[in-house]
Amino acid sequence: MKILRAAHAGTLESSDAMVLVSPGEDGLHIQIESVVLPQFGPAIRQAVAEVAREMGVTGGVIQVNDRGALTCTLKARVETALARAAEVTE
Repeated sequence: MKILRAAHAGTLESSDAMVLVSPGEDGLHIQIESVVLPQFGPAIRQAVAEVAREMGVTGGVIQVNDRGALTCTLKARVETALARAAEVTE
C-alpha cells in the first residue's frame, strides 16, 4: 500500500491517540509523542510498525500523539489513518 496523501485519525482526548500520516520516499519513519513514552514507548512503536507491516506500507511518515490509548485503540487509529491516506474503501 502506498500513502498517497496526508490523513489523520483520532483525537487528543484522554485515553485516545491522534495519528497523522503523510507520504515519504525514503522508508517508513515513526514519530511518537506520548504521556506514557518512558513506560510504553517500545510497545507503542511495535504496535504502529505491526499495523504498517500488515497493511504493506513501506514508505512514509507516521506521527503518533498518544494520550494513554489502549493498544487496540492505537492500532485502529493507525489503520484508519493509513486507509484514508491510501484512499482504501474496504
